[in-house]
Amino acid sequence: MPRTDWTREQLVPTLRLYLTLPFGKLHLRNPEIIALAKAIGRTPSAVAMKACNFASLDPQHLARGRKGLSAASRADRALWDAFSADSEGFANEAEAEQERLELPRAAGDESTLVIPDGPTESQRLVRARRVQSFFRRAVLTSYESRCAISGIAEPGLLVASHIIPWTESVERRADPTNGLCLNALFDRAFDRGLLTVDEKLRVRASKRLRDAVKSAALACSLLDADGRELALPYRFQPDPTALEWHRREVFQ
Repeated sequence: MPRTDWTREQLVPTLRLYLTLPFGKLHLRNPEIIALAKAIGRTPSAVAMKACNFASLDPQHLARGRKGLSAASRADRALWDAFSADSEGFANEAEAEQERLELPRAAGDESTLVIPDGPTESQRLVRARRVQSFFRRAVLTSYESRCAISGIAEPGLLVASHIIPWTESVERRADPTNGLCLNALFDRAFDRGLLTVDEKLRVRASKRLRDAVKSAALACSLLDADGRELALPYRFQPDPTALEWHRREVFQ
């Protein structure tokens, strides 16, 4: 039987799965792998192998001394490069393909969305929801659904927090290296510049926060984080340039 080349419509949702699933779940018995395989006309084994091919293109995966399968194609490389160059565009395309295939999507952190004005408002909102959905799942998966500061592991309390805010950079909106997994309280404090992360990846509390906190309970939660080492993700390490931007532009 002749080999059938993978189309972009098949590769995009497969790369999405690689980016949003733990590496240990990229196997043929995973229900998401099975559902995608059925939707795109491939076997679960083929989808799992193709996802592992993308691991061989992932510099952070390789930096941990691990290897993916070595049969990445030219099309695989081109799509990886497209994701690296325009993660926002890829996220929108991947989630749109997920909708077209009638596969489930993770919910995004829509509380952080800025509703756009103008005649294309609904189209922009759809795109924003898609991008947020991808970003949340990629970030939470990377941090194994644990707050990088407190260690709390309840997904309902966790936020995929942008380091450079959503409104400041279209290019970084879906970039998982521009994200931290934080609980809702720490997310709000980070967003307001009351907490930041220093060059040694330690949490720092602002003077404004120190002066403002009166409650003993809040002091234990927020101020005790000062000096704590950030728990790093197994994938998509936070970008030092984004953290430097946050210290310069947001931290108070």
